[in-house]
Amino acid sequence: VQLQASGGGLAQPGGSLRLSCAASGFIFDDYCIGWFRQAPGKEREGVSLISSSDGSTVYADDVKGRFTISRDKAKNTVYLQMSSLKPEDTAVYYCALDIERLCPKTMTGWYYAVDYWGKGTQVTVSS
Repeated sequence: VQLQASGGGLAQPGGSLRLSCAASGFIFDDYCIGWFRQAPGKEREGVSLISSSDGSTVYADDVKGRFTISRDKAKNTVYLQMSSLKPEDTAVYYCALDIERLCPKTMTGWYYAVDYWGKGTQVTVSS
């Protein structure tokens, strides 16, 4: 299984970025896929996830209303549209795949259910 993330970079506060994660090398029909982030000196935290089957989504409280997760099931690709970016969004963002068919209803604890991780992509929000 490979998770190829792209789209990180530098954005100004209030700006936008879109992350993509293309998943390959597996044949699971239903799964949960999403994003974590890790800032320097901090623990990795869940950002958002989406169900491949019904498109239901979950967001961490501090990104609700600013970030939007979506997926293209035919391409096995998940996107994270990040808007109204803040300096505290600066982190390495990791794509994550959980092959459990039922996705969790909260980001809390999802870390322990993740089966595959992608390499991180740096997001820096600075003026």
